[in-house]
Amino acid sequence: MCRVILLLLLVVVLPACGSSETNGFDLSDTSLPRNEIYQGGPPRDGIPAIDRPRFITPREAVWLHPDDRVLGLELDGDARAYPVQILDYHEIVNDRIGGASVVVSYCPLCGTGMAFRLRPGHDSEGFGVSGLLYNSDLLLYDRASASLWSQILARAVSGPRKGERLAPIPLEHTTWEDWRERHPDTRVLSRDTGYRRDYTRSPYPGYASDKGLYFPVSRLDRRYHPKTRVLGLVIGGDARVYPFDELSRVATPFLDRVGGQAIQVFFDARNGNARVRDAAGRPLAAVSGYWFAWMAFHPDSRVFRAKEAGSVGAVE
Repeated sequence: MCRVILLLLLVVVLPACGSSETNGFDLSDTSLPRNEIYQGGPPRDGIPAIDRPRFITPREAVWLHPDDRVLGLELDGDARAYPVQILDYHEIVNDRIGGASVVVSYCPLCGTGMAFRLRPGHDSEGFGVSGLLYNSDLLLYDRASASLWSQILARAVSGPRKGERLAPIPLEHTTWEDWRERHPDTRVLSRDTGYRRDYTRSPYPGYASDKGLYFPVSRLDRRYHPKTRVLGLVIGGDARVYPFDELSRVATPFLDRVGGQAIQVFFDARNGNARVRDAAGRPLAAVSGYWFAWMAFHPDSRVFRAKEAGSVGAVE
């Protein structure tokens, strides 16, 4: 526990001491098990979302190394890279791309990056970091109604908007080198965030390789290392998960079916990047994250195994 507190103090300016157990949120009507929602340490907005993101060109991003991790988003021809080293300290970026309002979210404890297109008039005030966790995963809140939203479920779990869903946007979790090569005109989230943080230093050293979790989860599937990276996808209630350990042993892209829909699965072992497209080649929104996190939310997922390679089709 001391280690957790120390790491969290690196993230926030204000200590968590004195903040209430629920960070001021009403959890009396939550659709999640109340006793499984934990205070992560920081108070509400103790991890500050970025509300006025500034972007620079790849040439200006001299501090990014080729193997640094980024979340890459392309919407309406506008490509943007959000460095994980910045998101580790902020978790949420409220952004506008073209005429669309979007929220880019990242949960360091689950390794999950997800982006959502927001509804005009409903989310004009953006989203913040609640400081609460469920299954170690970030609970966002919308500032207009103070409803709590599960990142991985993409659903409001308490408050006036309980039960509503967010609209996911395809997002890639890859290296800076890979994203820059495929999107040379990309813009990059600047370190000029308006906050003083040492973005060269990870607030979670060693976490990605350690088997330990900071907070309990409802279910812990031990078939893989908890932090094994996976790609998870749900279509029509059918959950499918692709461990990178398995994908690294087969040739991609290959064809698969999820929820009765034909999909193409791509894996780039060099850059640690997995993604999916539909039969027409259009990107689909999937979740790249840690094995433990995906399985805690989707314990009935069908797990892809390398030995299945003979039963799935190769993409011509």
